Amino acid sequence: MSTSVLRTADAWWVLTPTGAAKVHTSATTTAELLADRPAIDAATTSTDTVPVDDLALVSPVTAPCRVVAQMTNFVSHVKDTNGNPDTVPLTFFRKTSGSISGPFADVVRPGHVTLLDYEVEIGLVFGRELPVGTTVTADNLAEYVAGLVVTNDVSARDLQLPKTQFYEAKSYPTFTPVGPALVLLDADELKRFTDLRLKLWVNGEPRQNMLATDMIYTPVQALQTLTRFQRIDPGDLLLTGTPVGTALSAPPKPVMFLVSLLPPAVKWRMFFKGQVQNPKYLKDGDVVEATVATDDGAIDLGRQRTVVRYAE
Repeated sequence: MSTSVLRTADAWWVLTPTGAAKVHTSATTTAELLADRPAIDAATTSTDTVPVDDLALVSPVTAPCRVVAQMTNFVSHVKDTNGNPDTVPLTFFRKTSGSISGPFADVVRPGHVTLLDYEVEIGLVFGRELPVGTTVTADNLAEYVAGLVVTNDVSARDLQLPKTQFYEAKSYPTFTPVGPALVLLDADELKRFTDLRLKLWVNGEPRQNMLATDMIYTPVQALQTLTRFQRIDPGDLLLTGTPVGTALSAPPKPVMFLVSLLPPAVKWRMFFKGQVQNPKYLKDGDVVEATVATDDGAIDLGRQRTVVRYAE
């Protein structure tokens, strides 16, 4: 049965039917907490609880840690950018763990960024080390993946696209809201991964809504490739991609062909001139909400709510 772990600045908590029970542990990091499973289990049966709404929740994934992300991993997202899902390679990029922020903290757009975008994603949190060369299968996946979190892969598109790299554009502080809960799953629950539905709203308007069955590469496939070259440690985070519905959307193919014939400087100038007219990019004061859950509610990672603020 799943266990929802919450975190405040000074303590860890477990969600119970009557509220949040404090975890009596000396752990200060996610990795240390996951190693203290007896303390987590003890909290699940505690009757000494407080209302969850009274807690100032922060990210249940602590920094520093590795933050790795899969690129273009949903069929719907690939098609929306005029790509062919059958030919999309399994690709990763890194984000700084300094980009991690809480589930209700502001998302701050730096003053030099113009096109701020959102991407709801399922985050895998690891409870056991995966040295390079580790063999990951469907049968042993739950030995390594401790639980799941809601994440938002916030992106500065006007930096990402012309530079053809993701690291800077996705790594500014507050660009990875995480939580509210780290939901620890058993092996049978983890097998329901593809039943999870990702949803995101901006100011109450639905923007993204898709089941994880739309993924091109599953967590097992991703980790089979990732562990060929990247070590993973307890407390590390893997973002597994986002579905269609982001602000960024490719122009029609005939337009893309004509634009491709232009010099790069002209091409990007034309592209961004059109993009600044797109009302879906995040504006100062926008409220972004994101959820990940099965339709039957058996697995629910909680609801994230962040407000966009423009830095002066």
